[in-house]
Amino acid sequence: MSVGLSFPSPSAAINMAQQHSILTLGMAISLAVFLTVRYLQSPWRKLPPGPRGIPLLGNVLQLRSAQWLSFMKWKQEFGDVFYLSAAGQPIVVLNTQKVAADLLDRRAGIYSDRPRNIVAAQILCGGLAMVFQNYGTLWRKMRKASHEGLSKSVVESFKTPQLNEAHLRRTTASMVMSITYDTPPIVSELDSRVKAVNDFVARLTRAALPGAHLVEFFPWMMYIPRRFAKWKREAEYWYERDSAMFQDLFNSVGEKLSKGIDRPSLVATLIKDADRYGLSPRENSWLAATMYAAGAETTSAVMAWWMLAMVTYPEVQKRAQAELDNVVGRTRIPSFSDIQHLPYIRAMVKEALRWRPVDPVGLPHLSTEDDWYNGMFIPKGSIMMANVWHLNRDPEIYGADAAHFNPARFLDREGELAPCPPETKEEGHVTYGFGRRVCVGKHVANNSLFIDIAMMLWACKIEPGKDEYGHVVPIDVDGWVEDGLVVRPIPFKADVSPRFPEAPALLAEELDLQDH
Repeated sequence: MSVGLSFPSPSAAINMAQQHSILTLGMAISLAVFLTVRYLQSPWRKLPPGPRGIPLLGNVLQLRSAQWLSFMKWKQEFGDVFYLSAAGQPIVVLNTQKVAADLLDRRAGIYSDRPRNIVAAQILCGGLAMVFQNYGTLWRKMRKASHEGLSKSVVESFKTPQLNEAHLRRTTASMVMSITYDTPPIVSELDSRVKAVNDFVARLTRAALPGAHLVEFFPWMMYIPRRFAKWKREAEYWYERDSAMFQDLFNSVGEKLSKGIDRPSLVATLIKDADRYGLSPRENSWLAATMYAAGAETTSAVMAWWMLAMVTYPEVQKRAQAELDNVVGRTRIPSFSDIQHLPYIRAMVKEALRWRPVDPVGLPHLSTEDDWYNGMFIPKGSIMMANVWHLNRDPEIYGADAAHFNPARFLDREGELAPCPPETKEEGHVTYGFGRRVCVGKHVANNSLFIDIAMMLWACKIEPGKDEYGHVVPIDVDGWVEDGLVVRPIPFKADVSPRFPEAPALLAEELDLQDH
């Protein structure tokens, strides 16, 4: 039996090949049409404009120091909203107060998250630093506790320690430590408690600076074994050390409460209301530490910029001192009861926070949904950065002298506080942030700056420093030192002396009254 094999004729084979080619061509055309339509309909074609980057890295190499200055330059070319890419991570920069308020305030429901910060937030702080936390259950609990513990009504009870610290001219660290942990006055920043917490603040702000660690751009590095990742070992080590320190500080207040010693402090409030907030002891201790870190670091930086302004703008200093002489006189020291009668000093607080924002690009937000704004697509997962430096110095809002220190911009013709720009929540600036992430301690900060500035100007004359030959030492007014997230002035010399002979005696008398 034989089996016959048959083959198509040459003409039939050619016909089959032609049909296959036509089918292949049709599929290719269909795919091309599909991809073209999909591309034309893709919202990613409607991203905000922005500077060109390089393959794979995008704009990473352009996001170096002084980002706020780069943002101002790009604003001139690309407008109020522009787009950057950091190794594929979308970044949207906001360059006007209105745009920032439209998105971060009015659409807070989708712009209240934080970007992932592996080293600073997840390892150094174990996910317990409220300022870096995701918009979730733990953040809401901590936010509620800190909001109530530092509310406008509660901070009235903090005025006594704030006044005492201003009288004694203590460091900012001492004042914030007192408000947070009910510690006795601290004479020097070399105090072991202050030094330990300040070291933590320095580690945290430096680690949180965008670009400080490559793992933020390449998350797969998180899985490198500890023995090959020094940055990971060090961060884990300091997390354990800092946690123990914060727990000890927290427990010290609990011990006082158990003995019936109940003075106003944030920790005392957290302990007494622990059941209501639902926070564990470790979470509570880290919440208190975060509040200390934020308050001490930023307030001291603001006061450094204010001192620079007093040296640079002597006419502003003289006007403030004239107001103090008129309201307070020279037979007693300033107090919080004078606050309504010192509008120029209050305006000076606003101007100190506006003129040189200590965090020029703010803390970034993260979008949790796709969004559209003025025809531009903002993809889910975008890092939202408000250029606070420019927002606070926009000539269209603050006038042609926006780059200068001028508290009078916040006063009306009668010399009283005027209404603030509409998007600033009556602060006069956007230094305190936006939306649900606005600074929870702003009332404490405003009070501290008011009494510190009033006390300093009432008692002291602040003048440019001189060298051994009596020549004024030049000051770089426009320079800065970038220390992690916080920007400070370049160190400068200033001469501080009593403004009138009775000032030292009156301060000493007040100190004696406090001691008794």
